[in-house]
Amino acid sequence: MTQTPATHTYKLHDEAGTDALGAALARVLQPGLAIYLHGDLGAGKTALTRALLHAAGHAGHVKSPTYTLAEPYTIALGDRMVTLIHFDLYRMLSPDEFLEAGFREHFGPNTICIVEWPEKGEAVLPRPDMEITLSVQGHGRKVELRALSDKGLECLARLKFAPNL
Repeated sequence: MTQTPATHTYKLHDEAGTDALGAALARVLQPGLAIYLHGDLGAGKTALTRALLHAAGHAGHVKSPTYTLAEPYTIALGDRMVTLIHFDLYRMLSPDEFLEAGFREHFGPNTICIVEWPEKGEAVLPRPDMEITLSVQGHGRKVELRALSDKGLECLARLKFAPNL
Protein backbone atom coordinates (compact mmCIF):
# COMPACT_ATOMS: atom_id res chain seq x y z
CA MET A 1 0.00 0.00 0.00
CA THR A 2 1.18 3.50 -0.87
CA GLN A 3 -0.26 6.26 1.25
CA THR A 4 -0.30 10.04 1.49
CA PRO A 5 -2.76 12.01 3.61
CA ALA A 6 -5.20 12.26 0.69
CA THR A 7 -4.48 9.08 -1.32
CA HIS A 8 -4.42 5.35 -0.66
CA THR A 9 -3.30 2.91 -3.37
CA TYR A 10 -3.83 -0.85 -3.15
CA LYS A 11 -3.26 -3.93 -5.27
CA LEU A 12 -6.28 -6.26 -5.15
CA HIS A 13 -5.25 -9.75 -6.19
CA ASP A 14 -8.71 -11.23 -6.69
CA GLU A 15 -12.45 -10.83 -6.20
CA ALA A 16 -12.05 -11.45 -2.46
CA GLY A 17 -9.81 -8.37 -2.30
CA THR A 18 -12.50 -6.27 -4.00
CA ASP A 19 -15.10 -7.60 -1.56
CA ALA A 20 -12.83 -6.81 1.40
CA LEU A 21 -12.25 -3.25 0.17
CA GLY A 22 -16.00 -2.78 -0.32
CA ALA A 23 -16.58 -3.98 3.26
CA ALA A 24 -13.90 -1.62 4.60
CA LEU A 25 -15.45 1.30 2.72
CA ALA A 26 -18.92 0.42 4.05
CA ARG A 27 -17.59 0.89 7.60
CA VAL A 28 -16.52 4.50 6.90
CA LEU A 29 -19.60 5.69 4.99
CA GLN A 30 -21.37 8.78 6.23
CA PRO A 31 -24.44 10.67 5.02
CA GLY A 32 -23.73 13.33 2.43
CA LEU A 33 -20.81 11.47 0.87
CA ALA A 34 -20.30 11.56 -2.92
CA ILE A 35 -17.95 8.93 -4.33
CA TYR A 36 -16.98 8.89 -8.01
CA LEU A 37 -15.71 5.66 -9.57
CA HIS A 38 -13.33 5.78 -12.53
CA GLY A 39 -12.05 2.91 -14.65
CA ASP A 40 -12.47 1.12 -17.94
CA LEU A 41 -15.25 -1.37 -18.64
CA GLY A 42 -14.62 -4.45 -16.51
CA ALA A 43 -12.33 -2.68 -14.05
CA GLY A 44 -14.58 -3.60 -11.10
CA LYS A 45 -16.60 -0.46 -10.37
CA THR A 46 -19.93 -2.27 -10.01
CA ALA A 47 -18.31 -5.19 -8.16
CA LEU A 48 -16.84 -2.78 -5.60
CA THR A 49 -20.20 -1.02 -5.18
CA ARG A 50 -21.99 -4.37 -4.80
CA ALA A 51 -19.52 -5.47 -2.09
CA LEU A 52 -19.94 -2.13 -0.30
CA LEU A 53 -23.75 -2.37 -0.37
CA HIS A 54 -23.80 -5.95 0.90
CA ALA A 55 -21.38 -5.06 3.69
CA ALA A 56 -23.59 -2.08 4.57
CA GLY A 57 -26.49 -4.47 5.13
CA HIS A 58 -28.32 -4.63 1.80
CA ALA A 59 -29.37 -8.28 1.50
CA GLY A 60 -30.96 -8.16 -1.93
CA HIS A 61 -29.66 -8.22 -5.47
CA VAL A 62 -27.42 -5.34 -6.55
CA LYS A 63 -27.64 -4.76 -10.26
CA SER A 64 -25.67 -2.42 -12.45
CA PRO A 65 -27.73 0.70 -13.18
CA THR A 66 -26.40 0.81 -16.75
CA TYR A 67 -29.90 1.04 -18.24
CA THR A 68 -31.82 2.68 -15.40
CA LEU A 69 -28.94 5.17 -14.72
CA ALA A 70 -29.73 5.13 -10.98
CA GLU A 71 -30.61 2.50 -8.38
CA PRO A 72 -31.51 3.53 -4.81
CA TYR A 73 -30.82 1.36 -1.76
CA THR A 74 -31.64 1.89 1.90
CA ILE A 75 -28.85 1.03 4.32
CA ALA A 76 -28.31 1.47 8.04
CA LEU A 77 -25.47 3.66 9.26
CA GLY A 78 -25.49 3.03 12.97
CA ASP A 79 -29.09 3.61 14.02
CA ARG A 80 -29.89 5.85 11.05
CA MET A 81 -31.40 4.70 7.75
CA VAL A 82 -29.78 6.36 4.74
CA THR A 83 -30.47 6.18 1.01
CA LEU A 84 -27.46 5.24 -1.09
CA ILE A 85 -27.94 5.91 -4.79
CA HIS A 86 -25.76 4.06 -7.27
CA PHE A 87 -25.50 5.97 -10.57
CA ASP A 88 -24.06 4.64 -13.83
CA LEU A 89 -23.73 7.42 -16.40
CA TYR A 90 -22.09 5.30 -19.12
CA ARG A 91 -25.07 5.54 -21.49
CA MET A 92 -25.66 9.28 -21.04
CA LEU A 93 -25.15 11.23 -24.24
CA SER A 94 -24.79 14.61 -22.53
CA PRO A 95 -24.59 16.06 -19.02
CA ASP A 96 -28.00 17.66 -19.61
CA GLU A 97 -29.60 14.22 -19.32
CA PHE A 98 -28.40 14.08 -15.70
CA LEU A 99 -30.09 17.41 -14.96
CA GLU A 100 -33.26 16.58 -16.89
CA ALA A 101 -33.65 13.35 -14.92
CA GLY A 102 -33.48 15.35 -11.67
CA PHE A 103 -30.51 13.33 -10.42
CA ARG A 104 -28.60 16.33 -9.05
CA GLU A 105 -31.34 16.74 -6.41
CA HIS A 106 -30.28 13.42 -4.86
CA PHE A 107 -26.92 14.85 -3.78
CA GLY A 108 -27.21 16.26 -0.27
CA PRO A 109 -26.58 15.78 3.42
CA ASN A 110 -28.96 12.82 3.82
CA THR A 111 -27.87 10.58 0.96
CA ILE A 112 -24.76 8.80 -0.23
CA CYS A 113 -24.14 8.94 -3.97
CA ILE A 114 -21.81 6.58 -5.81
CA VAL A 115 -21.29 7.50 -9.46
CA GLU A 116 -19.78 5.30 -12.16
CA TRP A 117 -18.54 7.11 -15.28
CA PRO A 118 -18.72 10.60 -13.68
CA GLU A 119 -16.82 12.07 -16.63
CA LYS A 120 -20.07 11.76 -18.63
CA GLY A 121 -21.71 14.31 -16.31
CA GLU A 122 -18.64 16.24 -15.23
CA ALA A 123 -20.04 19.65 -16.20
CA VAL A 124 -23.08 19.30 -13.93
CA LEU A 125 -22.03 16.94 -11.13
CA PRO A 126 -21.26 18.29 -7.66
CA ARG A 127 -17.64 17.97 -6.56
CA PRO A 128 -16.99 14.52 -5.08
CA ASP A 129 -15.71 13.84 -1.59
CA MET A 130 -13.73 10.87 -2.85
CA GLU A 131 -12.63 9.45 -6.17
CA ILE A 132 -11.81 5.80 -6.62
CA THR A 133 -9.91 4.73 -9.73
CA LEU A 134 -9.74 1.04 -10.62
CA SER A 135 -7.51 -0.44 -13.28
CA VAL A 136 -6.80 -4.00 -14.35
CA GLN A 137 -3.28 -5.20 -13.50
CA GLY A 138 -2.58 -8.76 -14.56
CA HIS A 139 -5.16 -10.96 -12.81
CA GLY A 140 -5.90 -8.33 -10.19
CA ARG A 141 -6.75 -4.66 -9.84
CA LYS A 142 -4.92 -1.52 -8.83
CA VAL A 143 -7.17 0.78 -6.80
CA GLU A 144 -6.46 4.40 -5.91
CA LEU A 145 -8.67 6.23 -3.41
CA ARG A 146 -8.33 10.02 -3.35
CA ALA A 147 -9.97 12.31 -0.82
CA LEU A 148 -11.12 15.63 -2.26
CA SER A 149 -12.93 17.15 0.73
CA ASP A 150 -12.80 17.17 4.52
CA LYS A 151 -15.45 14.45 4.55
CA GLY A 152 -13.38 12.37 2.13
CA LEU A 153 -10.24 12.91 4.23
CA GLU A 154 -12.13 11.77 7.33
CA CYS A 155 -13.28 8.60 5.56
CA LEU A 156 -9.77 7.74 4.36
CA ALA A 157 -8.33 8.43 7.81
CA ARG A 158 -10.82 5.94 9.31
CA LEU A 159 -10.37 3.33 6.57
CA LYS A 160 -8.91 0.10 7.90
CA PHE A 161 -7.93 -2.12 4.99
CA ALA A 162 -5.04 -4.47 4.44
CA PRO A 163 -5.27 -6.49 1.22
CA ASN A 164 -3.91 -10.01 1.09
CA LEU A 165 -0.30 -9.73 0.01
